[in-house]
Amino acid sequence: MRFSKAQAYGNDFLYVPKLDVDGVSLAELAREMCDRHTGIGADGLVIYEPTDAGASMRLFNADGSRAEVSGNGARGLGALVLRRDDRADAELTIQTEAGPRRLTRTTRENTRQTFRAAMGLPADLRQVPITVAGESLQLIVMDFGNPQCVVLGPLPDQRRFQRLGAALERHQMFPESTNVEFAQADAPGQVRILIWERGVGPTTSSGTGSCAALVAAASFGGAARDAEVVAPGGAQRVEWKDDNVYLTGWAEVVCEGEWLRALPPVF
Repeated sequence: MRFSKAQAYGNDFLYVPKLDVDGVSLAELAREMCDRHTGIGADGLVIYEPTDAGASMRLFNADGSRAEVSGNGARGLGALVLRRDDRADAELTIQTEAGPRRLTRTTRENTRQTFRAAMGLPADLRQVPITVAGESLQLIVMDFGNPQCVVLGPLPDQRRFQRLGAALERHQMFPESTNVEFAQADAPGQVRILIWERGVGPTTSSGTGSCAALVAAASFGGAARDAEVVAPGGAQRVEWKDDNVYLTGWAEVVCEGEWLRALPPVF
C-alpha cells in the first residue's frame, strides 16, 4: 500500500489513496499506521482520491475515531496534490465531510507550500459555564465543521493542561467528544494557544483549532478579527471576515513510501 506523509507546524498526517484500501478496516489501519512506536507515526490518517477540482478526503484520528475536517490535514493534502505543479496562485478545493475547503497557494519555498484556505464560518457560538476536573470554567464552544471548545485566559502549566484537556475532550456536554484549545490574547493581533486534539491528545498545531481560538478570543477576549495565532509548532494567520474565516499557513510533504504490513480486513 502506498502512503505519503505531510506536516504543517508539526501536526502530521498520513495520506493513502482510497483505491489502495478498499475492503480494509480504516479505523484499525489508522491506529496501526499512526502509532509512533510500532507504526509510521502521525496525528491522523487521511484517505483521499483525486477530483476534477482537487481531492476529497476522509480523516481518521490516531485512535481510529472519525474527524469531520482538519485545516492542517486539508492543507497537507493540497501540498500533496500540487507537489509537482509550479503554477503561481494555484487553486484547488478539498472536499471534506464538513463541506468543501477552498485553498489558494500563495508561495512555495523549497518543499514548503503556503496556502490561504477558506475554512467556513463558526456555528452555534456561545459561552457555557461548566464544572470539570474540580474547576469552574467559562467555555466558548462552537461548531467549526467539527466540535470546538476554547478556554480563554492565561495558558495552563503542563499538569493542568493534561488534566483539563483530557477531561473536557470527553465531557458529557460533548456527546461526540470535542477539540480543546487554551487561548491567551497577548495583544489584539496575537493569540497564543495550546491544543488538545480530539482522538489524539496534545498536538503542536491545529488549523481548525487556530480558527476557533481566534473566533473565541475576538468575541470574548479582546483580540482583533485578524490576528496571528501562535501554537507550539508556529504561527498561522487567521482572518475572521463576514463571508468566511481564512487560515494562512504552510504545509509540506516529507516522505512517500509503502506500508508493508498486512492490511486489516473488514469483517
